[in-house]
Amino acid sequence: MYAVLVTGGKQYRVMEGEKLRVELLDVEAGSEVTFDNVLMLGGSDGVKVGNDVNGATVRATVVGHGRADKVKIVKFRRRKHHRKQMGHRQHYTEIQITGIAGDSK
Repeated sequence: MYAVLVTGGKQYRVMEGEKLRVELLDVEAGSEVTFDNVLMLGGSDGVKVGNDVNGATVRATVVGHGRADKVKIVKFRRRKHHRKQMGHRQHYTEIQITGIAGDSK
């Protein structure tokens, strides 16, 4: 069974047991988090979307927090003696999906 959930403004297709990096969540490592914004459920009995997934939840355990690799940004204007270099490291939370509950109506 798989689900499509929304967190941090992004959509993720998840299955039970897989690890995933999402936008930073304000939760301690080792604790349980529940995502109730589920857009779609899929499995052997077909695909459920819309009102069919009301009440569906995805449970996950927080593995840890970290920062992604640095992304370098270079702004350059030719013939103007202008060059600007910047970098950015995005914070993330690594989670492991422990269960998908499809309480459909």
